[in-house]
Amino acid sequence: MVRGTGSPRGTAALERHVGTLVGEPGASPARFPDGAHYRIEIPSVENPAALRAVVEEARLYKVPIHRVSQGSGAMLLTKSDLTTMAQIGADEGLEVNLFVGPREEFGIGGSVRSPDGMLLSGRLRGFDQLRYAIDDIFRAADLGIRGFLIADTGLMQILRAIVADGELPSNIVWKISAVLAPSNPVTFRQLVDVGGTTVNVPSDFSLSEIAEIRSISDAPIDLYVEAPDALGGMVRGHELAEIATVAAPLYAKFGLRNARAVYPAGEQVLADVVANVREKVRRAAIALEWLDDSGLDLTISKPGAEGIGVPEP
Repeated sequence: MVRGTGSPRGTAALERHVGTLVGEPGASPARFPDGAHYRIEIPSVENPAALRAVVEEARLYKVPIHRVSQGSGAMLLTKSDLTTMAQIGADEGLEVNLFVGPREEFGIGGSVRSPDGMLLSGRLRGFDQLRYAIDDIFRAADLGIRGFLIADTGLMQILRAIVADGELPSNIVWKISAVLAPSNPVTFRQLVDVGGTTVNVPSDFSLSEIAEIRSISDAPIDLYVEAPDALGGMVRGHELAEIATVAAPLYAKFGLRNARAVYPAGEQVLADVVANVREKVRRAAIALEWLDDSGLDLTISKPGAEGIGVPEP
């Protein structure tokens, strides 16, 4: 039975359309295709220099990295950059997941820059931005990228049709962005139904709220176990074992609190971009120490495991 003080009528209606509502959080029976509970993601890896830094730090700390994601957008990378990142990802067996652009936050509209308009930042305005976004994906996919961050449900619907028509590879990972994060299980399932492969959930989700999602969907959850300040600044690396137990299959994302925002990235913030990702890998190493000390029997994927959007340059 659901927790809380809602009326029996409301509870009964919700259970008819969703299923039995969960009580206390328990271990998720779902897994990645390779049987693993969790994978590690390093976000805001904006360019080849940052990706090389991630690989170097991962070797230093012996941290397996399964996915890097990026926020500025594939549109702000040269074809040479895209080719280089695709090759590094292929060599390391990790997914290179690039945001799509241009988005409203980069556009000429004023609403997105108002306090009440910030939620529009990842949306695509009008047919022009939709067309540019599709071209952005074609451009990067042609160079071997097999993972994209999506923040607009209309774009996701179109992309699903494009894949069905054979115009894009069927093995692309469509990652639903944190700026579109669902706050309840039904919305999570909607994002999967429209074509999302993995879905970011709010960084402050409790174990009970994560368990509610798991009660109606087995799709991989992406969760910042350390969130940048713009997403609340939560620092939860010490909870990785408990989170992975309830959320599996989980992409554990390591953002960085108290770090300079870098979007859109370029030479003007390159030192910050590289320093940030190095520290994120170190934070991941610390979280894995906590997980090892927990004594819980949790498995992590190997590089290149099934379902990882390894580039194909």
